[in-house]
Amino acid sequence: MARKKNDLVCSFCGRHKEETLILIAGLEGHICEGCVEQAQQIIEDELNNQRSENKRRFSMSKILKPVNIKAYLDQYVIGQDEAKKVISVAVYNHYKRLNQAVIDDVEIEKSNILMVGRTGTGKTLIARTIARFLNVPFTIVDATVFTESGYVGEDVESILSRLLQTCNYDIDAAEKGIVYIDEIDKVARKRDNPSITRDVSGEGVQQAMLKLLEGSEVLVPPQGGRKHPDQKMVRINTRDILFICGGAFDGLEKVIAKRINTKVIGFKADHITEDKEESLLRYVSPQDIKGFGLIPELIGRLPALTYLEPLDRKALRAIMTDPKNALVKQYEKLFAMEDVSLTFTEGALDFIVDKAVEFKLGARGLRSICEAIMTDAMFEIPTQNDIKEFAITADYAEEKLGHEKAKTLRVAS
Repeated sequence: MARKKNDLVCSFCGRHKEETLILIAGLEGHICEGCVEQAQQIIEDELNNQRSENKRRFSMSKILKPVNIKAYLDQYVIGQDEAKKVISVAVYNHYKRLNQAVIDDVEIEKSNILMVGRTGTGKTLIARTIARFLNVPFTIVDATVFTESGYVGEDVESILSRLLQTCNYDIDAAEKGIVYIDEIDKVARKRDNPSITRDVSGEGVQQAMLKLLEGSEVLVPPQGGRKHPDQKMVRINTRDILFICGGAFDGLEKVIAKRINTKVIGFKADHITEDKEESLLRYVSPQDIKGFGLIPELIGRLPALTYLEPLDRKALRAIMTDPKNALVKQYEKLFAMEDVSLTFTEGALDFIVDKAVEFKLGARGLRSICEAIMTDAMFEIPTQNDIKEFAITADYAEEKLGHEKAKTLRVAS
């Protein structure tokens, strides 16, 4: 039986309709204006508490000077002192920009960073290590998934969608975050000259990134744009977001050699050792990046340019044992979980490093080689309770790696 109008009451506070100014009807209840105001106040207080919590979470300690930031990176990243200095200074200045007091007309502008280095030299590792260390929203995105707006693939605005997700959709926190864009060289245009046709995954992506890097208000789909087309857009100002870009730029050495009149190919090529060719990266300039295929407008928005040196035998050897999460320590911990004491002999470590140099895969090659060597041991030892100690020697490593090569050859044939 339906209620009469005079019998209607607020479902929250129980007041009758005569005692209220407005009584809003719902599907199975009513709410008065007083309860609406109280609910609004509760929502505002809860949102303010979340913002305060994020502000405490993403706040910088006074002791985090560039030297402290680099010292932390040194615990996990071997070598690359120049790149670590540039990153440390940029991150520190980013915090100072966020905390600057506006007392005159001088406004500090951000200095986005571009890191150049071969695969396996530590670009992504530096970014991930910074992410663990900083109290600021941080996300890593891959540039290879982006296409020009309107085509199949992700739009560049989804970069900020991931940043929003990192800080639990707190817009104020996201506007003070740091974004690392990996594989930026994969969106290079195919030719040095401007394209007269659509370059969907190259020049078009670079042009779409300009407004993000420069600093402007961008409409962002909070959950990504492709799978949720009807969602409400969120407005984010990128003026205070620091962008760090990294890429391997394979073939950039030849562009640098051409600029400094050093021939690396052809009948009249200079006699350049492999180490000398790799060392050309230290002479990288914005002109070389433009010759590789990044547009001048994008390069101008990445004023801090740094390089990562190729890893030599000494660096690779240190990577195996020295960092806090060194490869040897990881395998020792895996075996310790089986109550087995694992050791690597010096000869085995030298053999693994020699093969990594031979394969030219950088630090990532070390893990690939170790996995090939240790697969049989990791397969058999968990079921052999009588084994309490296990040593990886040079002979064992050579035998297992040769066995893996033989399997690869059989598959290829």
